[in-house]
Amino acid sequence: MTPTMPPEGWRERADTALSRGAAIDRRIPRVLLDSPLSRLGARAGTVFGFVWGSLWSTGRVERRGGLWVFRGMPGWAFGRGGVCVGSCFLTGDRDPSERILVHEAVHARQWRRYGLLMPVLYLIAGRDPLRNRFEIEAGLADGNYIPRRAERS
Repeated sequence: MTPTMPPEGWRERADTALSRGAAIDRRIPRVLLDSPLSRLGARAGTVFGFVWGSLWSTGRVERRGGLWVFRGMPGWAFGRGGVCVGSCFLTGDRDPSERILVHEAVHARQWRRYGLLMPVLYLIAGRDPLRNRFEIEAGLADGNYIPRRAERS
């Protein structure tokens, strides 16, 4: 996937999304964030991702960058170019680049921070990666949502 230039004013909207996310985090009880409970939720996510990947992956399964990478998934089994569930990255036939794996490793850290709240908070953040705090935090350029030069400007 070749990223296109983001729309005018994307950075301001991204900053707003990050601020909104921080406000939501302040309302979440501390015991649910970066805690044994959230790590248990991240492990549950990893188990789900591992089972889902094992059921549908027709490609190579390997450990890269702290992630279980399941390739050869059918397109309906994951979103966009791939999805991180716990510490599992579920994707199609292409070999993910190191930049993509860096992006997905941030999502795995987000799973450890939020546990099973992660899918709910991600849905609240929305599907537009330029307004989704989790995609913004993981790096829009690394996720191939914007060209690297746009992130620097």
